[in-house]
Amino acid sequence: MPSNALKSALAAPLVFCHRRMAGVLELSRRLRAFAALRAKLTIPLPDSTVILGPAQVYGTGRVRCGEGLLIYPHQYWETWGDGEIVLGDGVVLSSGVHLVAYDGIFIGKGTMIGEYTSIRDANHTREAGQTLRDSGHIAKPIAIGKEVWIGRGAAILSGVTIGDGATVGANAVVTRDVPAGAVVAGVPAVPIRSKSCAAMETAS
Repeated sequence: MPSNALKSALAAPLVFCHRRMAGVLELSRRLRAFAALRAKLTIPLPDSTVILGPAQVYGTGRVRCGEGLLIYPHQYWETWGDGEIVLGDGVVLSSGVHLVAYDGIFIGKGTMIGEYTSIRDANHTREAGQTLRDSGHIAKPIAIGKEVWIGRGAAILSGVTIGDGATVGANAVVTRDVPAGAVVAGVPAVPIRSKSCAAMETAS
């Protein structure tokens, strides 16, 4: 192992190069991720999309993206059959978001989804004489409104509708509809307050 002084001396030119090239390397990484994602989708990806790292896309590639999306690395998007994923304008998907659609997942304008959130519109069935893996699915669409904030690690289950302006706490499991403006948290997620209550608390 080199001494600390030698290590510092050897690293210095590399640090300089990395700093000088950081902008170019970042632009190259984003362009490669954008091109790879566009190639995997069957619906054109808008030029206004900002994608910060690679995304995994499986199945039919039926993902419809609005304008001005901000997409962090390590996305997992999966569509099968007639299922589709629709992302409204200005949606933000943080790192590690899982979207799996056998029917449909619809995410409204301006919604922000935290890291490692799972949104899946289908559940496995159990069929006599079949392994779980070979059994089918029951799918119901998921609709998430505009300006919804979903915290890190949440799970949104089949058939759920989340109203405009709602907030879902970190690690919540959403098994039923969430009204517009509501704040929900827990397993399963339950309302803890609404925007109107929060406004009244602030005013009092």
